[in-house]
Amino acid sequence: MSARTLSLHEAILQFGPGKRNGRRVVFTNGCFDLLHPGHIETLQNARGLGDALIVGVNSDRSVREMKGEGRPILPERERAEILVALEYVDGVVIFDEPTPREIIAALLPDVLVKGGDWSSDAIVGREEVEAAGGKVVSVPVVAGYSTTAILEKIRKLDASGGTDPK
Repeated sequence: MSARTLSLHEAILQFGPGKRNGRRVVFTNGCFDLLHPGHIETLQNARGLGDALIVGVNSDRSVREMKGEGRPILPERERAEILVALEYVDGVVIFDEPTPREIIAALLPDVLVKGGDWSSDAIVGREEVEAAGGKVVSVPVVAGYSTTAILEKIRKLDASGGTDPK
């Protein structure tokens, strides 16, 4: 596994409030089950808001709880490896809790980023970040992309014998 896949302790040592040396730390999170252009744009937008981007990735167990059996498609370590290979991701922390609140409260990022499909009051960690003087930013969701939609298209193709059933 990459050196940029971090435990929470390692993330705090590298990116915690006392370790930033003037760097602006941004945090976002998600399942990132099948990386698609919507994910890429969100991650690029998030990185553009600071000097370092830390991504929280849901563990396999937490993805299954949220998305159901058959998910995730890729195991957590593979999802983390794909993300840390992106030049604008500085670190990945896999979390097993239902939400990334523990990571957010420990890191206290300068900027917390979520997709625009999350209502402002539903963004986990908002209170902690704002209380520490940080800000929460909603970035637009890229229309036409979702892992669930991609998987549905694959299932339809498979059921139709490989022809596009549009």
